[in-house]
Amino acid sequence: MKMTYREACRQAIREALLSDPRSFVMGEDVGKYGGCYAVTKGLLEEFGPDRIRDTPLAENGFVGAGIGAALTGLRPIVEIMTCNFSMLALDQIMNNAATLSHMSGGQFAVPVVIRMATGGGRQLAAQHSHSLEGWYAHIPGLRVLAPATVEDARHMLAAALADPNPVLLFEHVVLYNAEDDIDPAVTAVDIEHARRRRAGSDVSLVTYGNSLPKCLAAADALAVEGISADVIDLRVLRPLDTATVIESVARTHRCVIVDEGWKSGSISAEISARLAEDALHELDAPVRRVCGREVPVPYAAQMEEASLPQVGDIVAAARGLVNPG
Repeated sequence: MKMTYREACRQAIREALLSDPRSFVMGEDVGKYGGCYAVTKGLLEEFGPDRIRDTPLAENGFVGAGIGAALTGLRPIVEIMTCNFSMLALDQIMNNAATLSHMSGGQFAVPVVIRMATGGGRQLAAQHSHSLEGWYAHIPGLRVLAPATVEDARHMLAAALADPNPVLLFEHVVLYNAEDDIDPAVTAVDIEHARRRRAGSDVSLVTYGNSLPKCLAAADALAVEGISADVIDLRVLRPLDTATVIESVARTHRCVIVDEGWKSGSISAEISARLAEDALHELDAPVRRVCGREVPVPYAAQMEEASLPQVGDIVAAARGLVNPG
């Protein structure tokens, strides 16, 4: 059965609301408007304003309210329109949601799920287009997920709601229109481990989010040149599944990390460091990184495209490792 990424997210939310009376959705324009990206369209009519709650434009306030609701035993699904705006709620997320279980000696759980749109590629300019999931992956006490496939978008929410700790879901804006087959036999997905999306033997392409389809397209292009790429979808940015990445690199002995976030202090930097610490002797060449340019994401289409990792950039980096010089 074909399904869009957007519909997969909507079905996941609807299933959560049907299966658990403690769950509800809150955020800006999630009700009557149906969500900025139409993910919650129709849910207000089905579940009513007690379960689908429109909030003021005050991220610090409504994220804090969601954390408070979670502390009382409810299962809030909080939507932040874009991850850029989550900075307004960083105090609540970092200093409250991520720390309360630890600071209470495990007496309090904070089972809140916070969904955010992330990434560039839709000409929404700098205040709506950055990839900040790497910042949150730095914070102990949070689980950070980045579903890159329709299947993960459909099933990660249920696993996130079952976690007694706060979970952040980063949904890339370009993926909402992506469409793929959904296997009805799959009813749950793992939120602990990375997934190999394509097997290969010459170079590992390690990525997440909207860079996954770009890496798969790059792998197709590389195959024409006789280069076999192993494509790893991280899926879970905190805690990182380092073992799966190392297992891939131990077979290919070369690694290209593709991360739409800025290179400095990024997920790609963390993976590079872990490979240097724990798998240095498996590498036959230096790790290469293909990341977003270190500029605010531009509005103009050609400039925005130039600022983000593209298939050609990934192909060139992989080719340079396998066939240097």
